[in-house]
Amino acid sequence: MAKTAAVKASKKPLKKRIWDQRYLFLLMVPAIIWVAVICYAPMTGLYMAFTNYAPSTKGYFHDLLSAPFVGLEWFQYFFENDFKMIMRNTMATSLLTLLFSFPAPIIIAILLNEVRSTKAKKFVQTASYLPYFISWVIASNIFLTFLSGDGLINKILLALHVTDEPILFFQKGPYFWWIIALANTWKNMGYNAIIYLAAISGIDAELYEAAEVDGANRLQRIWHITLPALRPQIGILLILAIGGILNTGFEQQLLMGNNAILNYSDVLDTYAYRYGMKNGMYSYGTAVGFFKSAVSFILVLAANKITAKLNDSALF
Repeated sequence: MAKTAAVKASKKPLKKRIWDQRYLFLLMVPAIIWVAVICYAPMTGLYMAFTNYAPSTKGYFHDLLSAPFVGLEWFQYFFENDFKMIMRNTMATSLLTLLFSFPAPIIIAILLNEVRSTKAKKFVQTASYLPYFISWVIASNIFLTFLSGDGLINKILLALHVTDEPILFFQKGPYFWWIIALANTWKNMGYNAIIYLAAISGIDAELYEAAEVDGANRLQRIWHITLPALRPQIGILLILAIGGILNTGFEQQLLMGNNAILNYSDVLDTYAYRYGMKNGMYSYGTAVGFFKSAVSFILVLAANKITAKLNDSALF
């Protein structure tokens, strides 16, 4: 009887079904408007990458549509000039960040799961989460202060006789990549560990008890129970991390970088901002940003396909 009623209900005309659920659709209207205005409307500006856009007093859309079409000229200009340097800096910083920041939350989550003292666990959780809620303005100043010529790090190195004179960390280009990678890891690892802690809390405690009865030590239980249980989450987050590998940062690069190491600190985001906004080359800045988005999209598709084959878990 219930099956017959369901079949009859599904045969209702589309207009009738929409009318029956009109209040639910009304609840969706604000969200649809927000997505259309905030997410999709600005995408019209991507056309700027293929034109020689110059703002005037006649309005944005008038200037955009009347701008001379130049095709791929801005992309070609980027590839022929600063492409190698910018991609070197972006990839170096991103890969170092991925190397440190991806395993760090997993390690923190596993270690916190093994801590038996509730007070100690809460303290470590709070201490690891706190940097995420600190703005990059404050976080950058912490690193600038600690790594300055008379900062704490140099004082420790001098006291241990590791170096005979203070190291000017922010005057040496290659050092900057490592500083940014460590700063990104320090700021995000505690917050990212929440996902893994939630997954670990869902593991059946009887599995650990059975393994302990069979003689498995703590490391063996982690290797054979905890890590396999985290494999789906690790796969999904790895896809997202690879897709965002070109998102090496903007605020931290801008705040901690300086002209002395610009050839090492300038990445896609800061480069697009510097040329697009500060120098008024709007079309060029848009082209650089468009290139970054296109490459990130391809990386997401590739990482998703590879992870689906190796791990049987994927975003789509």
